[in-house]
Amino acid sequence: MNGVLSRNRRWLRGTLRGPITTQGRSYRVGVRLLPWVLPIGIALLWAVASRQHWMSEQILPAPALVWQSAVEFGSGELWGHLWISLQRLFWGLAVGIGGGLLLGVWLGASRRAQTLVLPTFVALAQIPTLAWIPLFMLFFGIGELLKLVVLVKAVVVPVTLHTLVGVRDAQPKLREAAAALGLPRHLVLLRLLLPAALPAFLTGVRLALATGWTSLLAVELLASSEGIGYLMVWGRQLFMLDLVLLCILVIGLVGAVLERGFSVVEKRLLFWPQAATGEQQRGPLPRGWQSLLLPLALLAVWQASSSSGWVDSNILASPLDVLHTLLVGLADGSLPEALLLSLQRTLTGLVLGGGAGLLAGLLLGLSQPAERFFGPSLSALRQVALFAWVPLLTAWLGLGEGAKHVFVGLAAFFPLLIATQRGIASLSPQLGEAASTLRLNLWQRLRLLVLPGAAPAIFAGLRLSLIYAWLGTIGAEYFMPSDGGIASLMIGAQQLFRMDQVMAAMLLIGLVGALLGTLGQRLESRATRWRTA
Repeated sequence: MNGVLSRNRRWLRGTLRGPITTQGRSYRVGVRLLPWVLPIGIALLWAVASRQHWMSEQILPAPALVWQSAVEFGSGELWGHLWISLQRLFWGLAVGIGGGLLLGVWLGASRRAQTLVLPTFVALAQIPTLAWIPLFMLFFGIGELLKLVVLVKAVVVPVTLHTLVGVRDAQPKLREAAAALGLPRHLVLLRLLLPAALPAFLTGVRLALATGWTSLLAVELLASSEGIGYLMVWGRQLFMLDLVLLCILVIGLVGAVLERGFSVVEKRLLFWPQAATGEQQRGPLPRGWQSLLLPLALLAVWQASSSSGWVDSNILASPLDVLHTLLVGLADGSLPEALLLSLQRTLTGLVLGGGAGLLAGLLLGLSQPAERFFGPSLSALRQVALFAWVPLLTAWLGLGEGAKHVFVGLAAFFPLLIATQRGIASLSPQLGEAASTLRLNLWQRLRLLVLPGAAPAIFAGLRLSLIYAWLGTIGAEYFMPSDGGIASLMIGAQQLFRMDQVMAAMLLIGLVGALLGTLGQRLESRATRWRTA
């Protein structure tokens, strides 16, 4: 009986699908093989270039040499360094996510905390993690504590901010329900607010995984004698680019596993429909004299500690010294000159990388064959943490402006690519029907339908690309030393133990990052002001 039912089901499915022709089978096989054409083609070109000696083996090692390194280092040394990095990542994520969850719940549930603490937290968060590393080095040395502190700083910010939004925006409706049910305060938090904030919290955790993995590699490139980042630096110093390429492959695989594993966990945790349970509260951060209490108190304690000699001025300069150094640097032109050079690199990288990301996003969004052909390869490259490319870029392009522009462009490329492609994918199918009815050509469809419809997503991606380009500029000046730039100035000041200059540069980096974020928001709002709420 079961066999008859099984045959009937197969017959019914075959009837609904229609006859499978040889041409249909060939088409489906071609669709499945299409994503492999590009990586196989690149691998063949790589093999031919190595065999024909188009480039030196020190610059472009042969695939066989990379495989030999995989066999040699994969027997133990590679996995030993990777295990050390993963242990650091685990503890950084554990402390950062736990701290971010507690801080985000507190800030989201307490209006007073939002007024007193949130502005100071956001101001400190504007300073990129890389800019904190010189100061952290002097405080914590270059041992394991430095890696943990850098990781916690990178992780706690996105988790805190997203948890805060989830708890805060879920409050109005849920508090009414809790009051009607007569629930005690701890049950309101455990049964209502935290489940309602879970989607936002998980979004923060997803960002924390990416930023934490990237920040760990950055600090291992700068100051470490163990870990996958250190192994890349060691291979770069010995011109063993086969080892560098192997490490990049492993880093990409780890990033892909983290992304895929988190997606599985997220689907299991978010098993209920995520309807709007609260009212989104848009608007600026809380303002007023109360918001100044915490920063003024911190500055007073800081100044008193420096004046009383509780803290060595070589480690932590006083606020007055930092302010004096900032004013002197602005007056003599050294800080504006360094800042202008960094901004030029940011703009150049944004134009190159962001422009390429926009064009690639349009291509992948408008053409299904192009998405099948290029999409999987680009997704694989996106899993490689940004700073993992530094040893390879410096080996291929040197330490000049070209390498910096490529690195900044790489940082700005993927946000616009992803935003543009998703913006086009979310367009209504009726737009395509309207374009066919009006017989619009490709340019008219782009100008009149596609670009206006995808504009909110594109400008959101532009805002992210602008921020990432600035962060990429700081990283490029860190890892590719040059004669100018705000991060280069900070590194030079650190080597001379001029902490007043280091902290003045940190302040400018944070201010510029905040201004660029505000500029991106203004551009997004102005370009999409035609939207209705």
